[in-house]
Order: sequence, then structure tokens, then C-alpha cells
Amino acid sequence: MSDIVATTRSTIGIIFAGIMCLSGTATVVWAEDVKDKDASRPRPPELRLSMQDAMQAAIDNNPSVQIFKERVAQAQEQAFTQRGALLPNLSARVSGARRRFFLGAFGGLGAGVSDPINFYESRVALTQNLFSMSLIQKWRAARTNIEVASLDSETQKMDTMALVALAYLEALRVKKSVKARLAGVKLNRELLRLAMERKSVGMATKLDVTRAKVQLENEKQRLLIARTDYGSAKLNLSRGIGISFDVALKLTDELKLVPVTSQTVDQALEVARAQRVELKAQKKRERLAELTLSSVVMERMPSVTGSGDVGLIGNQPSRSLTTDNVQILLSVPLFDGGQREGRISERRSLLRMESIKTRDVEKQIGLEVRDALLTLESTQQQVAVAKEGLRLAFLELHLARRRFAVGMATNIEVTDAQTSVTQARDNLIEALFNFNASRVDLARAQGRLEEL
Repeated sequence: MSDIVATTRSTIGIIFAGIMCLSGTATVVWAEDVKDKDASRPRPPELRLSMQDAMQAAIDNNPSVQIFKERVAQAQEQAFTQRGALLPNLSARVSGARRRFFLGAFGGLGAGVSDPINFYESRVALTQNLFSMSLIQKWRAARTNIEVASLDSETQKMDTMALVALAYLEALRVKKSVKARLAGVKLNRELLRLAMERKSVGMATKLDVTRAKVQLENEKQRLLIARTDYGSAKLNLSRGIGISFDVALKLTDELKLVPVTSQTVDQALEVARAQRVELKAQKKRERLAELTLSSVVMERMPSVTGSGDVGLIGNQPSRSLTTDNVQILLSVPLFDGGQREGRISERRSLLRMESIKTRDVEKQIGLEVRDALLTLESTQQQVAVAKEGLRLAFLELHLARRRFAVGMATNIEVTDAQTSVTQARDNLIEALFNFNASRVDLARAQGRLEEL
């Protein structure tokens, strides 16, 4: 019984030591390994960045977000232009001329040309659309277009935040892989030392030592690849948040399992329908299509325009007399060759298209929410399974080492157990990445990334 207890305690100790190799010890080795060998070279500026910080930085610096902000400004100017058609149009002019008149045109005075006569005129004119339902609807449509542009900008902002969050998680995943590879290198060095010790006392062969060296070199190769991937992941993250590549990013978050609030499909869908800016934007597009159709239909109605001008006219500026003119113009459209009816049919078709798109967006949101919930539940279970797999892999490695140490087996069993540990580590890292990525996907599907 005492042997069993001792063996159990030893097994638990080996498992705990292996887990510490995966986390704490590897961190120290990594910090020493990445230390700049050239102390004289200036170190690049360092930026400590959480995932929330990265998403917020993307809102301010990402080029795609900035372009959509400019589109909002463009829509505002277009609305201002449409409003100008409803406001008074005031103009002024001043002219001076010298003319000769054909006298035969004035009451039969005989053919000939008059002496030059000077004409001076200054005039102010005012034009005002008094009533035009078409112009009113166009102005309403322009204001709705501002809301559409603003919501499209919000959509782009959410997409950018989601992409940056996934890029951040990818960097964390590769960072954790680097730590795992460092832990693997340390473990393989210990196993190589064990094989060499066993060979020195005649309990192992040169093949065992060579096999251990091969495993160590393979793990070093994986470490080099992981380091390269980590550098590339940080570059992609820098590009996503729009900062200089010369800034050294230090990621402050960790890839881990966090508590998630449970919610039903109906609850998740209710939040998504209230929060998703894509649905709001599409409904505004449908409203914009309605107003645009209405503005074309209203061209059938009469419109009223008022105009007037006042000014001075004379052959000398000092002897000018005041003249004025005021008029009201009623315009009634009768027939334009069917052009208006063609544009009405075109706008009705566009309205039906926007209605179809609205229903499609609602279905797409429902699909995204349901898929994200399923994925989140599955990845939570994957993390639990991966943790158990890692525990068993360390137990397998411990037993294989003990069998090799007492000469009951070659280190083939140890090599296989090492492979199992490496695979189990990778499985856990991948499961944690998938879990956190599914959290981002669900938050994006519900339109609440800022709360993540």
C-alpha cells in the first residue's frame, strides 16, 4: 500500500512539474531568449496592449473605419445640397453697356442707326420654391441617407473590432505555442540527459541517445517556426489597429477559459435584433427607397415657384430709376414621353429589392447567433477534454520514463509519450483559442463587441 501511495504522489508531482513547464518556467526562458543581444542598439518603443485596447485603437486608426467616416460627411453634404433647393435663391448683378439701335424698328422713323447710348443696370433677384412635394421628399431621403451612412460606419467599426480581436487572439495562440515549444525543448533536454546517463552505465544504447537527440532537434525546429509565426501575428495585429510596425507590442491578456453567461437562443436573438447595426441600416435603406420612390411619384403633382427682382436702370448711374418685377409660376406636368413612369417602376423594383434584403439580413443574423451559441458550447467542452488529455499525457510520460529508467523498456515509449504531450499541449492551446474566438463571434453576432 505504501508503494502505491508513493507512486501516486510521484505521479502527481511529475504532472504538476510538467504543467509548470508549460506555463511559468517557459515564460522565464522565453524572456531570456528574446533579450536583445546587441545592447548598444536602441530598443523600439513598447506598447502594452489588451484586447479591449486593441479594438478601441482600431476604431481610431484603422483606414477602413476612417473611410466610412468620410462617407458620413459626404452624405451630410449631399443632404445640405438637397435642402438648398428648398431655400431662397438670391442673386445680384451689375452691368454697363453702350448700344446702337436700328431706328427702323421704332415706329417707322426711317432706316438708320442711332448714336451710341449708355445703359447701366443693377438688379437683385430672388427665387423661392413655394411648394414642391418632390423636393421635400428628396430632402427627407437625403437625411435618411445620412443615417444609413452612419449605420454603415458603425457596421464597419464592428467588423474591424471583430477582426482585430481575432488577430489579437491569434497572436496569443502563437505566443502560447512558443511557450509550449520552449517547455518541450526543456523536457527533451532532460530526456536526452537521462538517456546519456543510462548509456554511461550500460542500461541504454547509442540508438536511445540518438533518438533523444532527434526529438530535441525536432522540438527546436518547432520552436523556430512558432517564433516566426508569433512575429507575423504581431505584425498583422499592428496593421489591423493602424500603428507603426516599429512599435513593439506586449500583449497583456492571456488565452484562458473564462466564465460565460448562459443564454437561450431566444434571449440571444432578442439581444441581436435590438443591437445589430446591420439590421438597423437595412431598415433605413428600405425607408430610403420608399422616400426616393415617393419623390419621383410626387413629380406628377403641380409645383409653385415665386420669383421677383428689383433694380436700377438708366443711361447714367446718377439718373437711374427703380424697376421691379414679381411673379408666381404654377408648373403642371402633363407628359414627358413616359420617362417619369419608367423611373417610378425602377424605384418600385428597388424598394422590393430592399425589402427582400431586410428579410435576408434577419435570417442571416439568426443563423450567426445560433451558430455562435453552438460553437461556444462545443468549445467549452473541448477545453475540458483537452485539459484531461494533457493530464493523461503527462501521466503516460511519467510512467514511460520510469520504465526506461529501470531498464524495462527502450526510450521508444518515452518518445511516443513525448509526442502525446506535445499533441495534448497543442490541443489545449487550440481549444482555448477556439473558445475565445467563439466568444468574439457571439458578441459580434449580437452586436455587443464593446461589452466583450
